[in-house]
Amino acid sequence: MRRREPTRLPVLPPVAAALAEPAVAAPSVPRPVASSPRPAAASEVLAPVVGDPADLERETALASLFELHYSSMLRLAVLLGADDPENVVAEAYYQLYRKWRRLRETEAAEAYLRSTVCNLTRMRIRHLQVARRHVENPPPPEDSVASAESTALLHDDQRVLIGALQQLPARQREALVLRHWLGLKESEIAAAMGISCGSVKTHTARGIAALTQAMETRR
Repeated sequence: MRRREPTRLPVLPPVAAALAEPAVAAPSVPRPVASSPRPAAASEVLAPVVGDPADLERETALASLFELHYSSMLRLAVLLGADDPENVVAEAYYQLYRKWRRLRETEAAEAYLRSTVCNLTRMRIRHLQVARRHVENPPPPEDSVASAESTALLHDDQRVLIGALQQLPARQREALVLRHWLGLKESEIAAAMGISCGSVKTHTARGIAALTQAMETRR
């Protein structure tokens, strides 16, 4: 009986043997990357931006001016006949905010507010007068509901006097309010109204005469 020789396995080339073995993932080695700008850290991205010192100074000054002069500016707008005094004063402060850096002195801010309130109120009254003229069949006037703040301001003055004051021309009304309610000097009134001191005297005298006549008629 012939002896059976053991079966010999073929010898594989090195490359084939490597392919025949199960693949083992080699550890990943990070490759060098081209140099790039260092990304900003989270603390750097979220860090608050330091404001301009000039802007901080403006914010602080305006906050102080609001606390000191808002009531007087609102009273001025009411006495000048503004139908929306709160909006007039708010617009005056906004314009002051925009033009703050143009002011040469901080002390001039109050005078600027007075002048702006006078101008805005005058423009508002003129606009309403023109609008009413263009209405062919105007509706009957309704009793306007004043804000609580405006009503509180008017409680300090005589209702009849306020009504007569509203009937005066704008310049005369402004001169009287600035002089007798705010107690300003002629130079301050002239600056607020944008006229000369001589014109201030003229408007004040005519306003007093017209107001006196109106008050005597209502008695």
